[in-house]
Amino acid sequence: MILYVVALSLVLFGALLCLTAAIGLLRFRDVPGRIHAATKPQVLGLILIAVGVAVSLESWAAVGFLVPVVVIQLATAPLSAHMAGRQAYRNGTLDAKHLVRDELDRDREVIEDEG
Repeated sequence: MILYVVALSLVLFGALLCLTAAIGLLRFRDVPGRIHAATKPQVLGLILIAVGVAVSLESWAAVGFLVPVVVIQLATAPLSAHMAGRQAYRNGTLDAKHLVRDELDRDREVIEDEG
């Protein structure tokens, strides 16, 4: 009975984190905020849901199935966020005055001088 309560609480907390990620995508207006909302709580929510499912099923086969799902999510979420942020920077839709340090400005100047 205790394992089911633990599994239920993990799945519930993970679902709440995924819900906050979805709300953050709708509420935030700038690209960095949306990227943060799409990656951080969503990945943690998926991990908690996967652990909750593995605990409730009490099967090593379930763990063997869920581990690659979590690993692929951990590999692809930062990559997609990086690509979305980079594209927003290149399009000029990123608010540059809120950047603390612009490391890509130097590369942009070199590309513009060559072109």
